[in-house]
Amino acid sequence: MSASFPTSFSRAMIVAVGAASLAGCGVNAIPTAEEQAKAKWADVQAAFQERANLIPNLAAVAKGAAEQEKGILVGVTEARAKATSIQIKAEDLTDPAKMKAFQDAQNQLSGALGGFGRLLANAEAYPDLKSITNYQMLQSQLEGQENRIRVAVRDYNEAVRAYNTEIRTFPSIIGAKVIYGSKPMVPYEAKTPGAEVAPSLEGKI
Repeated sequence: MSASFPTSFSRAMIVAVGAASLAGCGVNAIPTAEEQAKAKWADVQAAFQERANLIPNLAAVAKGAAEQEKGILVGVTEARAKATSIQIKAEDLTDPAKMKAFQDAQNQLSGALGGFGRLLANAEAYPDLKSITNYQMLQSQLEGQENRIRVAVRDYNEAVRAYNTEIRTFPSIIGAKVIYGSKPMVPYEAKTPGAEVAPSLEGKI
């Protein structure tokens, strides 16, 4: 009994030292940072989906527009269909090509919505728009949603920055390479001019 105690104790010590070494290599910090980034991406997707859900309501607003301007609504509808057809799973966050496809589709929709916003702002050409009951509510919802998207993207990019830094710095880089095979995640880049500023129609109608 006494002879086996040192052996058992030695094994326990080895396990304890090994666990401490692994912890020092970021074995816990890496998945924590990864899950945080994935959670923030879910917020980004939810924000974009909420924006897409508002777009069908634009059809009612567009009734006050001239016939030749209906092409703007068609463009918005087509951009929405493309944007909602591209979904990014958690495992795709390290794939630059898939992320670019998603970003391009969302940026195209942002551009189309910008055109629609300019149409709504032109009260002289479309005075009937002001008489639509839900116009002010829809306007406020779209502006608010663009703000939520901007905040969600900012938070996601910060989480990605933290994760990418974690897997590239010592000692976590050891765990990232040896245990997890971690790859850098792709930040979200909004390339539509003015996308970093939420649109506002206040004072234009």
